Amino acid sequence: MSIDKDNGRDRPIALITGGAKGLGYELSKVLAEQGHDLVLVGRNENALRQASEKLSQSADCKVVVYSLDLSQEQGPLELFNWLQEKKIEVDVLVNNAGSGSYGRFADSDLDILLKMQRLNMQTPSMLTRLLLPGMMQRGRGRILNLASLVAYYTSGPSWSAYVATKHYVLALTRGLAKELAGSGVSTTALCPGPIDTEFSGLSGVNGTRLYRWMPKVDSEKIARVGIRGMMKGRTVIIPGFLNNVLAFLGELPPRVIAQAVFSFLLRGSPNPSPSQEVL
Repeated sequence: MSIDKDNGRDRPIALITGGAKGLGYELSKVLAEQGHDLVLVGRNENALRQASEKLSQSADCKVVVYSLDLSQEQGPLELFNWLQEKKIEVDVLVNNAGSGSYGRFADSDLDILLKMQRLNMQTPSMLTRLLLPGMMQRGRGRILNLASLVAYYTSGPSWSAYVATKHYVLALTRGLAKELAGSGVSTTALCPGPIDTEFSGLSGVNGTRLYRWMPKVDSEKIARVGIRGMMKGRTVIIPGFLNNVLAFLGELPPRVIAQAVFSFLLRGSPNPSPSQEVL
């Protein structure tokens, strides 16, 4: 199935990485409901096909899928070349795919660590860099990067590398927002707190006080808040009143206090597993 605009389609096209499951699927669903055709990208081809069928039927949109491991170093470039070959112009880029692991850094699996860094930082950077010039030339475009509430805290013991990657996503989004002012293109960082999805279980963090004590915001609600804010051109979106308070406190000096509180909340997982991942 083709959704290139040369075939007479005038609906905007949204590309969602990791768009077949969890929050990514909810983001895809909201964009489809708002009149977008979709490009879903992820590793699991069966999950992509199932999501495509549900979305195309429920929202009467066109959906194409591309099965690809974006944690591979050349994955983003392969995806971009495929889009060029299919003559697909992306109007909305959602950098949702990510991975995480919980456990002592010294015990972490090196391969999983490097994949996480590539998927959480390099992949959104490369896709944004590759697709941004076309958006700027057309004078319109929206980019949504999935960051996290943890990006507002200076460090996360037993979660140090993951927290660092989310710091990068938030910083990149804020910097690009300034660069793109007046261009018709905007970048937005979506910074949710704990969500009850597959990610928390597979990453090994769902046994921490943070995930046991903090209220979970529904992923569909997060998706709707995130897409609405992105379309308005907001730079940062933090769903939920309590999460906004925690983000504010995380940036207040002296940050050592916030660091101590965050360290306390990250304790409590009985069997942290440094080898778990989710893509």
